[in-house]
Parts: sequence; structure tokens; C-alpha cells
Amino acid sequence: QVQLVESGGGLVQPGGSLRLSCAAASGSRFSFASMGWYRQAPGAQRDLVAEVTRGGTTNYGDSVKGRFTISRDVAKNTVYLQMNSLKPEDTAVYYCRGKSVGSNAYYWGQGTQVTVSS
Repeated sequence: QVQLVESGGGLVQPGGSLRLSCAAASGSRFSFASMGWYRQAPGAQRDLVAEVTRGGTTNYGDSVKGRFTISRDVAKNTVYLQMNSLKPEDTAVYYCRGKSVGSNAYYWGQGTQVTVSS
């Protein structure tokens, strides 16, 4: 019923920057308790990149602290991920996730590929 759509992935050189966006198709009519980004490389588990609550509390994976910044427009049900100083190890499919208010239901986007390579 609620769709999350990511955009902004692509190919970038090491040390470069990229900005990901994720928006709910329902716009402001659906509220998420939190929204975040996860990533998964082939054969690996899906790991937390960053997450932010409605109140603005953020949580980052250790490997991206100081390099990535998450932000959220609550009214628009949109979350962004600014990625700086990218490394080849950041290469993965990045997934957007939203947690519904008042339940343990989660909504996932389809993923967007980020490749860091010379």
C-alpha cells in the first residue's frame, strides 16, 4: 500500500560524493516513526547505514560516521543520505526503510546501486 522509492545511486570515484533520496509515494498522508538507509553487498548481510526518527535523533553505522549525513523532511516523508569521501568498500545496494507509527511494520524500497570505483 505504501511505496518507498529510492533515487540518486550511480557510479562515483573514490573520494567523491553522492546524494541519495527516498520518498514515500503516499507523500505526507502516511507517517513513519523513523526512516533510514541500509546497504547490502553481494553475499553479505544487510547492514545499517543511517537512521533518523521524527524527532531528529540519528544513528549511524560505525563505518560511515563522519562521512555520511542523513536528513529527513517529515512532512514529505522523504529521507536523504549525503555520502562524502566515498570508498570502494561503500559499494553496495542501498535500501530505504520506513517504520510505521504504532506498529512494527516496515516498508522497504527496491534499492539503488552505489558503485565506488576508479
